[in-house]
Amino acid sequence: QVQLVESGGGLVQTGGSLRLSCAASGSIFSRDMGWYRQAPGNQREWVAGISRIGITNYAASVTGRFTISRDNAKSTVYLQMDSLKLEDTAVYYCNTWLGPRNDYWGQGTQVTVSS
Repeated sequence: QVQLVESGGGLVQTGGSLRLSCAASGSIFSRDMGWYRQAPGNQREWVAGISRIGITNYAASVTGRFTISRDNAKSTVYLQMDSLKLEDTAVYYCNTWLGPRNDYWGQGTQVTVSS
């Protein structure tokens, strides 16, 4: 059974940094992967994606501040978040990129940015 487990969230001040991790099991890790987030009262939105060969893309709101990477040996995807803003506050999830699957959504990890 495919499982994605996110971790690394927390409380940070504006301008600070966090590194999120997503540990994947099963064959999912041969796929393109992405990070998504959902803020209170908002729909879930795509944040960043990385192909299985390392090609990356970012939402305009995080370009230049967030960096997605993957370690295939550890079956883990990372999201380095720098220069955090209040509007980055959300629950962050990982899933497949360009077509997230409903049965792959995990618990997510909460990121709270305070002033």
